[in-house]
Amino acid sequence: MFETENIREWRGHDVIDVDGNKIGELEAVYVDTDTDQPSFATIRIGLPTRHRLAFAPLTGATVGPGYVRIQHAKKQVKDAPTIDTDGELPAGDEEAVFAHYGLPYEAPANRRRLARR
Repeated sequence: MFETENIREWRGHDVIDVDGNKIGELEAVYVDTDTDQPSFATIRIGLPTRHRLAFAPLTGATVGPGYVRIQHAKKQVKDAPTIDTDGELPAGDEEAVFAHYGLPYEAPANRRRLARR
């Protein structure tokens, strides 16, 4: 895992896939509410007039100067659940984000699993 104290500074960094292809720009980091560790990123994708935010897991990600490299292919991220650039992930949609990447999902009792930082 990577250091998490400066996750706000990652905003605007390029996000690249496992093969080195640029996917988009990092918009926000979502942490796991149980561990407070970075869990997912939202990545600004799409055409300049039609941006949207796609979710991608940060498991196995590495941070370098000006970029975050994730362990998933660009196509998989582009096909992931998205929200509007001024939107918020509804609690009821969290499970679909995990399912898209084949990750187990267990919702904590009476609260969200992901929180934006």
